[in-house]
Amino acid sequence: MPRVECEFCQRHIAAGMVAGRPRKGRLWQHDPTERPELFGDALVSCAGSLAIVDVPGSGAQMELVEVDEQADEALVGPLGTMALF
Repeated sequence: MPRVECEFCQRHIAAGMVAGRPRKGRLWQHDPTERPELFGDALVSCAGSLAIVDVPGSGAQMELVEVDEQADEALVGPLGTMALF
């Protein structure tokens, strides 16, 4: 998953994709950096947790690449199958 800087704690947090919204992601829930000093043992999340943010590089259109005919023939296996990756 791509990592995006949280606007509250300035840490890089993983952002999962949001369905139906290309180039948008939801930050994973995370603890604030000053949690032990301010909150003790209480479970407190950063104010930026679960925020919807712009995700760089996602939602881009895939590009078609020219394939050499001879190289393509080498990928065909003995049963007529072809390697996908």
